[in-house]
Amino acid sequence: MTIAFLRAASTAKTCSQWRPRPDDSFMAETGQANTKADEAKSPEGKGVAPDLEKTENGDAQGDGTEKKEKKMGKMKSFRESMRLIKEKSPLTSNNRSSKEILNTETALERSNSASTSEKDTPAPASPRPSPGSPMLSPVKALMGVFKKEGDSTEGSPQISKTLGHSRSRSDPTAAVGDVLIKSGEVIRRSFRLNKKEKVPKQEPLQPVSEVVSEQSLEKAGVEETYTIPEIPLTPLSVMQINKLIEMEVLEEAHLNLLSLREELRREQEAGGEETSSADLVNKQKDLDLLYRALRDKVKDIVRDSSKLPSRNKELLVHVARIIQEEERREGSAGSGPGGWKDTWKEAVLEGVRAKIGSVHLDSREQNTAWLAVHLGLLGTAIVEDLENVKNELKGSYPPSFDVFNTYVDCYHQAIAQHLKKILQPKLDSKDLYALLDWIINRYESEKIMGSLTLQPDMREDNKALSLEQGFLDRIKTTYFERLKEDLRTYLGNLVNFEYDDMWKERKRPSIDEGFYHSEIPIDILTVIKSYVVNSKRIDANLEKKVVCACSEELKGFPQRFEAAFRQQSDTWTNHPLQAEYEITYINSFTALKEQMEVFRDSSPTQVEQLRKEMEAVVSRLGQSLLERYKAEIKPFLRRMMTRKWLSTDEDFQGIVNSTESLSKICRGMKPPYVETFVNEVHYHVVKEYISQLMKNNYSCKNGKNVRAAAKMKQEWEELQDLFEELKSTSDWLQPIGEHLCNIIGQKNKKEIKNSLQPLVRDYPDFSKKHLSAVLSFRGMVRGRERQLILRRLGELKQSAGGSGDMSRALFSDMQVTINTDCLARVPLFCLPPFLSDS
Repeated sequence: MTIAFLRAASTAKTCSQWRPRPDDSFMAETGQANTKADEAKSPEGKGVAPDLEKTENGDAQGDGTEKKEKKMGKMKSFRESMRLIKEKSPLTSNNRSSKEILNTETALERSNSASTSEKDTPAPASPRPSPGSPMLSPVKALMGVFKKEGDSTEGSPQISKTLGHSRSRSDPTAAVGDVLIKSGEVIRRSFRLNKKEKVPKQEPLQPVSEVVSEQSLEKAGVEETYTIPEIPLTPLSVMQINKLIEMEVLEEAHLNLLSLREELRREQEAGGEETSSADLVNKQKDLDLLYRALRDKVKDIVRDSSKLPSRNKELLVHVARIIQEEERREGSAGSGPGGWKDTWKEAVLEGVRAKIGSVHLDSREQNTAWLAVHLGLLGTAIVEDLENVKNELKGSYPPSFDVFNTYVDCYHQAIAQHLKKILQPKLDSKDLYALLDWIINRYESEKIMGSLTLQPDMREDNKALSLEQGFLDRIKTTYFERLKEDLRTYLGNLVNFEYDDMWKERKRPSIDEGFYHSEIPIDILTVIKSYVVNSKRIDANLEKKVVCACSEELKGFPQRFEAAFRQQSDTWTNHPLQAEYEITYINSFTALKEQMEVFRDSSPTQVEQLRKEMEAVVSRLGQSLLERYKAEIKPFLRRMMTRKWLSTDEDFQGIVNSTESLSKICRGMKPPYVETFVNEVHYHVVKEYISQLMKNNYSCKNGKNVRAAAKMKQEWEELQDLFEELKSTSDWLQPIGEHLCNIIGQKNKKEIKNSLQPLVRDYPDFSKKHLSAVLSFRGMVRGRERQLILRRLGELKQSAGGSGDMSRALFSDMQVTINTDCLARVPLFCLPPFLSDS
């Protein structure tokens, strides 16, 4: 039995790195069996068990009996080994009940107490060694190597973890083998002890740090080269190997697979009648099934390694060595299926996909910002997982696996597939922007792949996301179309809101800093600027497309808005709110036109078209306001330059009152359009006032011309004061009143000819028909002097030759009522002397 134990100890030294070691209970049972065997030895305690034992009749057993006993011993050893493997497997670490552990510890304590109380009294050798005996102490000390403070040695995963790094070139498990050999010697000496012998002094054990430590592994990493342990000559059965795979005892399972493969190769080469082809086919099938099971187990471990680093960290060392060995043997006779490195990468990709799939994702109904939130969580999950790979898993692989960059590549691939899946349903513009911003601006930045925690392992050339060709362009195009739809909807809602909030309730517009104010241009520009700025963050070309789209969509809005306003305001007959609204919207579209100029460089054509459209709408709104003013003062102007006008100021006062009302409301109009509008009002009043002279409604005879000129001069000065208050810049209209008053009020008719040159200079479109109408109003209906004055005007216009400023046209469109007097157009030389002017 002692020889058997020595063989077991020798085998343990060779294969200790490939299978879990027995625990205290197993060594105690072995000690009991060996103690019983020692009782049958010689009293001197020297003898070694004979090879052949005698039966009761003294006959030696035959060779057959010896072989049978050896076979039975091997089967018993295998069952005991499988039981221990099962107990030590991470899958069955909790199989032993606390009651069994408690019973074992209680028995050891009792044995220890008994040996202590009887240390001075000689006693026969106990079949079970006491806890303080030389046999048990080394074993317990050996088990303590694998036991951490606060953990039970039963089924401890630290055993397999400590034995995990066994094929490095330095072979750190040699110290463990030495400990086992020393333990075996102590145990053998304990078998030969009798009650008279003393216990020899125990030699100290090697410290744990000299065997193997997880900390040293993390610092040094796994070496690229390794030495494979000795492959068993006879493999375990298919069921046994499969059981080892299931319990994740991968190293021993793989060694037996290699042994089984070698056995199959020998049988295939030997051939012969002893081994049938069916047996070889079945063995090949068994081998393929076992390799498939091993490959699946490897994939499971690798896939879950990032999720369970503490459990699979040490297993990954065995996985990496298996992959290396299989890759080395790929293509050899009887080799298993190839592509183990590809299988490993596929498992990594599956684990990455599972990680991405576990990131929380709300539905659109649950959260309007569902995609932005999901992408934020996804970026955090990527960084955390890669940090885990860098800090926890990288040290379990040889350098050739390039673990970190492999995980990065898998994330690139998996993220691309994930984003493609997200893009399938119809997304809003904000969701599309969140997606584009995450892909272009965040993925490669320090937020995710450029994170400082991933340096220096992250390569600069390996940060970009791998998207299929055209995928990003499709997102940009869809985003562009969604923005156009959103802006069109927003502008429509803006009109509806103005109707519900203002027109329907007939609220007065708000006033800001003295001007009529609306939030419409601010709202529109805020939306457009947000579109443009966000698009610029994505792509400069996309920014230009968005500016063009917004300008085109906005171009039709002023006209639609104006039509909706007209439809509503037409029902407000002579309502003062109508003018206030018109000035408010004049201010709004003028401001919007100016603010859109900032986008001219990006889209000059569209911005120019938008400018023209807004100017047209502003002009129409101003004309509407002006037309109501014209209609209001028209009855008063019609009675100018008549007999009633000469005797009363009522009609002129009506013009003044209307102009003052307009002046008050125009104070709420913002520049620069207010200047244009006031100039148009000024021009209209001057033109209509003077045009009353051209209608021949009244002739100031008998010296009434002086009265008329004085009254006209007074009214003219009052009108000029009004338009100065309105800040009119049409100063060129002011001299016409003075010129006409001089002609009408001139007492000496001959002096009228001298007043014509300044009039023609300032107003080159003043013609003979206009002068004739003015002379008629003065009372010069006919006569020689009248003709001389008209002739002088012709000479002045001929000498000027149209050199005057024709932009200041006042009389060209002014209609003149034709004088039906038959003598009005008779030449001067045809008139008799008695008809000449007196």
